[in-house]
Formats: sequence, structure tokens, C-alpha cells
Amino acid sequence: MLSLAENNLGITNVEQGSEKEKPRHSEFLVHYSTFLSASGLSGSGIIFVIIRTNRELKEQYDDLKAGDCFIGILSFKRLKHRVFVDLLERGVRFFPSALSQTIGRSKVAQALAFRPWMLPHTLIIPRRADLMHAINTYNQHDIGPVVTKEDHLQCGFGIHRWDSVEAAYNQASFNAISYPFVLQPFIENYTDVRVIIAGDYHEAYTRENQNNFRMNITQGGTSRPCTLTNDQLSLCHSVMERGKFPYAHMDLLIEKDGRGYVSEVALNGGMKGARIKREDLDIIKKDILEKMATT
Repeated sequence: MLSLAENNLGITNVEQGSEKEKPRHSEFLVHYSTFLSASGLSGSGIIFVIIRTNRELKEQYDDLKAGDCFIGILSFKRLKHRVFVDLLERGVRFFPSALSQTIGRSKVAQALAFRPWMLPHTLIIPRRADLMHAINTYNQHDIGPVVTKEDHLQCGFGIHRWDSVEAAYNQASFNAISYPFVLQPFIENYTDVRVIIAGDYHEAYTRENQNNFRMNITQGGTSRPCTLTNDQLSLCHSVMERGKFPYAHMDLLIEKDGRGYVSEVALNGGMKGARIKREDLDIIKKDILEKMATT
């Protein structure tokens, strides 16, 4: 979760002509001239609200209108997707974007959106029939060992290696693998790179583990700083643009010839190998969101 300051916001009454609106919480109210011009509402005097906490969002939920925005990570437990759809349909804006918040928590959604930048033959497996079809596809391309990724598990806990896609199918048939999941060829002789990008700041470091194919530092891996090539950095920016990520923690798989593939992307992630402190990075992230919401 992105750590953003929880502000104690007061109640502000706003008058439009002789008609007084309901009191609405906000730290401040902002005129969005660009938004108004694009919407044909310039000069109408409409005022929009910026909300920064989930508590305030819940309190003002029924009053939200087109142009209002929420800065932060939505935390409606078990209702998040429904809330996103409802508020987006009403014209409420999100920073970070609703798309990035949705994709960042789902490996299946990442494979759907970022497959052009992922390992060749990356597949989404939503049901048994798709896994059966994948057996044909992988065998046709002489793909042996494979990796499956459970949709919502983090820190390497949902990553499994199988000697073949047939072995993965056998386990899935006994409900040992939950649908949907991501299926990829297992590759060796690559470099695992964690990239952090936030505005003008970016850094990268490799992750290695001699005793486990999972390179996560939390699983015993080690790290060292590295420098991305222009092509690799361009790959990161392309993925961020596709997913509307204002900043990102991204894992790349770099082959010996320098070709890179995106493995995972999130709005937040582990930073044990990073030079920047989490507190400093959070300040940069918050500043990015504030500028996006008020310009």
C-alpha cells in the first residue's frame, strides 16, 4: 500500500448564487479550468472536491459528482471493483488511476494488459479448457518446464515451477491450482531486475538467489545496483503508460542479449535493495499525485 498522509479535513460550505450546497469535507476546493473547458462548463462556477482519505470518501460517497477526485489507494474491502465502476461512471477521478490500482493487485490483469511486453507465450488460464489448449500450444513450441502465477499472492508465494504444462494440468485437475492464473515458460540464465520509477527519479537493482529460482529478497535473495539501457527504460515507460501508472515498482527479466520482459508491476513493493528510503519515495509519490489532481 502506498503510504499517504491521513489529513483531518474540515467541513466547508460552498454557496452558488442563492443556493447552498450540502457541507462537503475537503482540505481545499479547486477550480479545474482545463476540465471545465473540455467539458463545455467553463465559467459555470462549478467547484470540485479533492478527497484524500477513504474515511472521507465513504462519508461523502452519495454526494460525489463528475470532476471530484480521490487521491490515494481505494480500500473498500471486497467491494473495490464495484466502487470503481460506480464512481467512474459518475465521473469521479482517481489518482493513482483506477486502472493502475486494479492491475497492480492482479497478476492475471497484468498479463492481460502487458502481454506484449511479457515473455513470449505468456497465457492467462481462466478455466480447465484453456489449460488443456495450452498443452497443445506449449508442446508445439517445444516448451518444457513452466511457471504458474497465482493471481493475488505476493513475495514469491504464488509462484510455482512445473516440469511441464502437463504436470501443471494434473495439479489443477485436483484443485491444487486456483483459477484464474498466469502460465509462462520457465527460463534460465536471465537477470532479475527490480526497477523503481517515480517522476524524474528512477533506480534499478538486480536480485539473485543461488538456492531458489524465486529471486525475491524476502526469500533469501541478494541485490546490487545496476543501470538500465535506454531500451529497458523505454520498456518500463511503455508499460506504465499502458497501465496508467503514475509511478511503479517493476520487475524485469533481462536475457543475456539485453532483451527485457516485464514480469510484474505494482504501485508499491519491497525496497530492501533500493538506495532511496521508503519515506522519501512516498513524498515523491504524494507530490506526483497532488500535481496530477490539481493541474
